[in-house]
Amino acid sequence: MAKILLAEDDDDMRNFLVKALEKAGHDVTSFGEGLSAFEEVKHTSFDLLLTDIVMPEMDGIELARRASELDPTMKIMFITGFAAVALHPDSRAPKDAKVLSKPFHLRDLVNEVERLMAA
Repeated sequence: MAKILLAEDDDDMRNFLVKALEKAGHDVTSFGEGLSAFEEVKHTSFDLLLTDIVMPEMDGIELARRASELDPTMKIMFITGFAAVALHPDSRAPKDAKVLSKPFHLRDLVNEVERLMAA
């Protein structure tokens, strides 16, 4: 079981992701934008940051960068329809972050989370 911080601005997508991850046995704390998620990282330790890239207030790349500065051991996975942005060298995304491109099956997400946590 992993303690996961989820940042996803699409309410329906966020709800589906939370349900799938909790059903798989993970503890999920979720936010609809990056700034609130970052505030939570300041006070709580997480095993994994699972974040969309394009979000209001603070995008997922900035969230991941700041969160990894606070906790370098936290693993990071981007869920996005803009994978090329996350993979671009100028994006300043953490180098070891995993990228899962939308659309994806919830089973694929759970499998990727479990692989990442086992690594």
